Amino acid sequence: MLFNSYEFILAFLPVTVVGFLLLGLFSRAWALGWLMLASIFFYAWWRPFNLLILGPSVAVNYIFASWLADLAGNPAKASKRALLLTLGILFNVALLGYFKYANFIVSVADDVTGKDFVLQQVILPLGISFITFQKIAFLIDVAGGRIKSFTLRDFLLFVLFFPQLIAGPIVHWSESVPQFQKATAKFDRNAYAAGLTLFVFGLFKKVVLADGIAQYVSPVFAFAGAGQHATLLQSWLAAVGYTFQIYFDFAGYSDMACGAALFFGIRLPMNFDSPLRATNIIDFWLRWHITLTRFLTAYIYTPLTMSLMRARAAKKKLPLRSRSSGLMAFVQVLAYPTLATMFVSGVWHGAGYTFIIWGLLHGTYLIITHAWRQYGPKQPAANAAAPAVAAGPAPVRMGLPTLSASRVAPLLGWALTFVAVAVSMVFFRAPNIDTAVNILKGMVGLNGVGLPKFVVDIVHMPALGSMTLLDGEVQLKEFALALAYLLGVGFVALAMPNSLQIMSKAAPTLQTPPRPPRALGVGPRIDWSPSLPWMIFIAGLAAASMWMLTGQSEFLYWQF
Repeated sequence: MLFNSYEFILAFLPVTVVGFLLLGLFSRAWALGWLMLASIFFYAWWRPFNLLILGPSVAVNYIFASWLADLAGNPAKASKRALLLTLGILFNVALLGYFKYANFIVSVADDVTGKDFVLQQVILPLGISFITFQKIAFLIDVAGGRIKSFTLRDFLLFVLFFPQLIAGPIVHWSESVPQFQKATAKFDRNAYAAGLTLFVFGLFKKVVLADGIAQYVSPVFAFAGAGQHATLLQSWLAAVGYTFQIYFDFAGYSDMACGAALFFGIRLPMNFDSPLRATNIIDFWLRWHITLTRFLTAYIYTPLTMSLMRARAAKKKLPLRSRSSGLMAFVQVLAYPTLATMFVSGVWHGAGYTFIIWGLLHGTYLIITHAWRQYGPKQPAANAAAPAVAAGPAPVRMGLPTLSASRVAPLLGWALTFVAVAVSMVFFRAPNIDTAVNILKGMVGLNGVGLPKFVVDIVHMPALGSMTLLDGEVQLKEFALALAYLLGVGFVALAMPNSLQIMSKAAPTLQTPPRPPRALGVGPRIDWSPSLPWMIFIAGLAAASMWMLTGQSEFLYWQF
C-alpha cells in the first residue's frame, strides 16, 4: 500500500487514526496495540507472504537483542557478546543478500562464466533495505550498552511503525521508542494540523511535481534503452529531469511519512534538507537522505577509519592532520574508507552494475573534494578548522575553499555539484550500463544536438536534426510543456524554502533546517501556521494531488 493511493488516504489512514484515538480514550496500551496491528496489516497489504519473511526476521533479531542485553556491561563476556553481534549482523545481511542480490549474483555468474544459470525469480519484500539497516543499528546499540532494556511491544513498534516501514527515514531506537513510551494517544489539534499539512506537502511533491516530470523523463530513458541515440537536449532533459524527479519523489515520501507519524504523536528525523542547493558534494550528502548518511558514517565509515588510524599509529606513522601529510596517509585514512562506504551505499540502493557505479562515482567525487581541501590552495582562517570527513556529517558547510569570499564561488560550486549529481543519476536511473553510456554520450554532444523540429524549420538547418520525447517528432506544445515542468520543479527545488523550513515553528520533525524560509533567500518569511488562509492553500494542494492520483504514478524507492 503506497501513501499516494486512494486506499491509504481515504481508508487505511483515517481508520487507523480513528481507532487509535478511540482506543486511547480507554487505554494507551490498547491504542499502541492497535497501531502495531495496523502496521502489520499495512505491510501485508501488497503481498501477505511478506509476513512470513518479516515475522521470523523480527523474532530472530529480538532473541539476539535479548542475549546481547544480558551480556552488556560484563567485560568477562566481551568475546561472547562480539560473537553474538557478528552472528546477528550476518543473519540480517544474509537475509537481505538473498532477497535483494540473489538474482544479481546469478547474472554476474552468467557474465563471468558464459553459462546460463537458472534461479527462480526472487521477489523483493517491501522496504527490506530500510528494515535491515534499522535492525542492525538496534543490535549494535544494544551490544554497546546504549539501549539498556526493552520490551517486545516497544521493539515491534520500533521496527513495524508503518509511516517509516517501507521507505524510512532510518530511525534509531532513542529517537522513536521514548516517544512511544510517552505517547498520550489523545487528539492534539496543533499536531494534527501540522501532520496533515506536511503530508499534503509531501503528496503534492510526489504526485504533481515528481510524477509530472516523469512523463518526459521516462520516455527518453526508454528511447535510449531501445538502442536509439539520445541527442544532446534529450539527454540533458533526462538527466536533469530525473534528478528533480527522484528528489521530489523521495523527499515527498519522507514528508508524508513524517506527517503521518505526527497523527500518533511521533516526530521522525529529518531526511532531506534541500540537497540540490549544495555547493559541494560533501554538503550534498549532509542534506540528501540524511538518515542513510548518518548510518553509513556511524557504522561503516567511522569504524573503518578508526581501525586504519590505529593501525598507522601502531606503526608510528603520522596521522592525517595537516597539508604536509603524505599521499599514502590520505589514501589509507580517508580515500579508502570513503570509497568503501559509498560502494556499500551503491550496493544497498540496488542490485546491479549501475548502482555500484553510482556509489563508486560519488565516492570518487568525495575523495576529489577532500583532496582539494587537503592539498589545494590554503583555505581562509574561518574554514581552516573544518575536519576531513567522508560521506558523514561535518560541523560546517563550505563552498570551494579558495573562493569562499567571492560572490561567484557559491554559484560555481553549486553548478559543478549539480552537474556531478545529474551525471551520477543517469546510472541510478538507467536499466543497464549501455543505456547510461548512451545518455552520457548524448550529454556531451556525441549523438547530435537534436533540436525540436519547429526550431529546425525556423532556422532552416536540417543538419541539426530533430528529437523525439514520446512518439514522433517534438512539437511546440510538447517542448514547451517539458521545459515548463523542468523550470517549475527547478524553481521549487532551488529557490523556494522547503516544507520543513516553512513549518519550522511547528517543529514537525526532530530536527529543523537552520536556514530562514525565504523564497530566493530574500523577501518576507514564509511561515506556516494553523490559520484559515493556510487551510485554504493546503486544501488546494490536496485537491490537485488527489486529482493527479488518477494518472500513472511510480514510487522510485518502492521495495528498496
